[in-house]
Amino acid sequence: MKRSYVLIALCAAAVGCAVSTQQEVQMGQQYSTQLNSTLPVVTDPAIQSYINQLGDSIAKLTGRADLDWKFFVVNTDVVNAFALPGGYIYVNRGVIERATAMDELAGVMGHEIGHVVKRHSVKQMQTQQGANVGIALTCVLTHVCDSQASQAAIQVGGAAVFAKFSRQDEKEADEEGFKNVIRAGISPNGLVSFFQKLMSLEKGGGSAVDAWFSDHPLTEDRIADIQKLIDSKDPAMLRTLTQDSPAFHQFKDRVHALPPGPKPKAATP
Repeated sequence: MKRSYVLIALCAAAVGCAVSTQQEVQMGQQYSTQLNSTLPVVTDPAIQSYINQLGDSIAKLTGRADLDWKFFVVNTDVVNAFALPGGYIYVNRGVIERATAMDELAGVMGHEIGHVVKRHSVKQMQTQQGANVGIALTCVLTHVCDSQASQAAIQVGGAAVFAKFSRQDEKEADEEGFKNVIRAGISPNGLVSFFQKLMSLEKGGGSAVDAWFSDHPLTEDRIADIQKLIDSKDPAMLRTLTQDSPAFHQFKDRVHALPPGPKPKAATP
């Protein structure tokens, strides 16, 4: 599979050829396998069930219902989330514990789903050419890179996964996230309130949000643009959308009860 991905990436980088859905899924499967060997991915069945039910309720109503979406919780306090090609979405414990209502977590997931729908992660990964991707992604998700992982990431050749999403990518993912949660019957207000929370934490010098700001450049203008989208909708319609649920708080309590996650292992180059 690695050889096939290298050929896909080289083709895309050299001549700009399109990456098919099948090839995109192959990329995601390889990345996910590598990533799951280095990250403390939560295996608790109840936690897995909830995150996949919530994720599917959003993702299956997008233009990428052809993908077999998979959602994972990573046991780290770092506030971050990440989308791989092919519909693999990772959400850190730090995001879940800082979400005060279901619509905030749904907003983050809707945003990451938006990156997949717009194929931003495919574009971002094409330059990786299949080498040491899991190591680089471990650093991205957790902001914890030991010397071996850091050196391997450098050897990737610029480590595009460390590069920030472009402002245009983030704008498109915000717009998709807004549409995605509304389609699922969930309030989009959570996207604004969670982003405002991140801005406050960042201004207060909170190191736990450094990874988010590294990977998802967040500005007051972005938040204002999302609010404008919300304000353009019928207030009566918005009031019918779900903001919170008992199931979310049961899920959050279960996540909170997890023991602290171990430091991610360094993947083998």
